[in-house]
Amino acid sequence: MKKAYPYIFYFSILLVVLSCKNKKLTEVVEVPLPSAVEKFTIGSADDIKADDGSFELIKLAYSFDAVSPEIEARTMQLHYSKHYLAYTNSLNKAIKNTELENLTIEEILSKAVADSINLRNNAGGYYNHSLFFECIGTKAGVLPKDTLAIAIAKDFGSFEGFKNQFKNAANRQFGSGWTWLIVDKNGRLQVTNTPNQDNPLMPKAIVSGTPILALDVWEHAYYLEYQNKRKNYIDAFFNIINWKVVEEKYEEAIKKE
Repeated sequence: MKKAYPYIFYFSILLVVLSCKNKKLTEVVEVPLPSAVEKFTIGSADDIKADDGSFELIKLAYSFDAVSPEIEARTMQLHYSKHYLAYTNSLNKAIKNTELENLTIEEILSKAVADSINLRNNAGGYYNHSLFFECIGTKAGVLPKDTLAIAIAKDFGSFEGFKNQFKNAANRQFGSGWTWLIVDKNGRLQVTNTPNQDNPLMPKAIVSGTPILALDVWEHAYYLEYQNKRKNYIDAFFNIINWKVVEEKYEEAIKKE
């Protein structure tokens, strides 16, 4: 038993030395502090310009922070100045020096997009976003009036009936896409969905018609504040619909049909 004592002694000394070394190593390690988060600055939509071409960004009738908290300023600014701008620039590039330069966006959608996936995506992206930004605003709580209110009651039973159908359609849309309120070829109102950047003006649309209200259900439209809770975003959308604009578009649409 006595012969084991030297080994125990030396082993104890070794543990102490290793412990001290580890302590010193621990003490000299520096953990970098997280860098300061850059402050987000809200800009003006008037400062965002598309490249030279046939189509320009629509002018917003409100500031980026005007529809908060339903859609926060950062989401609005990124959506408008990055996604919408990119579709506009890509559309102008795609039609440059072609016969399409002198057509309206509706004519391009109805005639030319079947021939090119690139044109389909970018012309659709331009039109869809233009309508989306145009049909929202700060008039929360205002409901449809006059002929549009009568048409909604006729075709959906009530405003609540329309709202439920629209919300259900938006929640059911798988992946990226859009939910629409349209005027069909018979002058009736319908709710429909389209995938990606397709819309009801395009050839072979499942339900064809003239859109008068558009809801973007791509994740870039809501993910910063709602994450995976698309339903909450859809509910909030009804607080910021500018029904005056939708009514004007309805009047224009029924004159065409």
